[in-house]
Amino acid sequence: MSTGLTPDLGDPDVLARLFAPAVNEPAIGLAVSGGADSLALMLLAQRWASGLEQAPKLIVYSLDHGLRPEASAEVQMVLREAEKLGLAARGLHWTGDKPETGLQEAARQARYRVIGEAMAADGATLLLTAHHRADQAETVLMRLAHGSGIEGLKGMSAVSQVEGVRVFRPLLDVEPSSMALLVAEAGLRPAIDPSNDDRSYERVRWRQRLPLLAEDGLDAAALSRFATRMAEADLALRQMADAAFAELVTLDGFGAASMLQAAFEALSPAIGRRVLARTLNIVGGRQKPRALGQVEKLYDQIAQGDLPRAATLLGAVVRLKGHKLSISREPGRALPEDCVLAPHAGLVWDQRFLITNLSDAAGLVAGATDFMPRHRLENFLGFKVTTPAEAIRTAPLVRDDAGEILALGGWSFDDRVSVKLLID
Repeated sequence: MSTGLTPDLGDPDVLARLFAPAVNEPAIGLAVSGGADSLALMLLAQRWASGLEQAPKLIVYSLDHGLRPEASAEVQMVLREAEKLGLAARGLHWTGDKPETGLQEAARQARYRVIGEAMAADGATLLLTAHHRADQAETVLMRLAHGSGIEGLKGMSAVSQVEGVRVFRPLLDVEPSSMALLVAEAGLRPAIDPSNDDRSYERVRWRQRLPLLAEDGLDAAALSRFATRMAEADLALRQMADAAFAELVTLDGFGAASMLQAAFEALSPAIGRRVLARTLNIVGGRQKPRALGQVEKLYDQIAQGDLPRAATLLGAVVRLKGHKLSISREPGRALPEDCVLAPHAGLVWDQRFLITNLSDAAGLVAGATDFMPRHRLENFLGFKVTTPAEAIRTAPLVRDDAGEILALGGWSFDDRVSVKLLID
């Protein structure tokens, strides 16, 4: 929790608190570019680990993006300093063509992807990054300027998943000046990346405005406290939305959702938008969970009675049927091709269903139902089917090598196959 005071980085008890979430990991990666922030992270992580009886293995990863000629020497510097500290270290490279636009975002994605691949090979389960209090402040300002909701205004979380990599940011409430002082005292000369002063990047422009904002009290500490309060508010709203989702939303075996319109509209807008977003995420195959503006527009259409006959968003079709909202998977939107179910193996189908082959049988295949007359479907299931047609067409169908249907949607007709709808 942000207090405004930066932690005493020379205090072993402070280091134990900062790095506590990583203490039980078998091996930890450190993302170290050679700048002052990441060198400070490397120094602090080494000091923390050296004070533990059973410390995780620390592995330093330094990536040359291939964007600056100096980067190769900077990576070598990081490897030398890591070796002096007794840390394992690997130099990595981002190879291949670089985009002409969106280079910063592409570089960020590549950084986590390449480091993530190295971590997997080394058995590292968590990546530590050197994001600090000023980085958090810049993130909050950027998201505020872009109209983010509470979820965005909580800034960066200490622990998160980035490009498939588990990331931990132990220094989020530390002032960068404290980190720079630590590096200077250790006699290290950090690398200087000129892109950190390039005003063509939005983050740099906000960074340069921070001192002016601080004159009126809106400094990094204040913005960090704001992010903490937004995180607390976000948690409260999420808990209320989860309770509302459990009470109002019904998911059938085809992966379609329904809820009473009156009950949905009785929710406060902040809760209603979250319930709608979660439902779209589950039903639509988890395509774009952060498309907040689109979800808000759809919510407003429902609340104002302006919902089209069939609205489509995030891979889902939304309809008003009688007094109920019906949400089902949109046909033809990135549904998976036929997938082989290997013996004693499972697969996540369309990010909606976990399908498992419980047997030694080979030749089991999962694919979209596509089309099945309702009367035939009802013969299989033994009850009247009222779910929308698109929900049937986009439900998974499992066959054996003889073409026999073993499972359909969330129902299994054969002990060799298990199917589970994923709702989390």
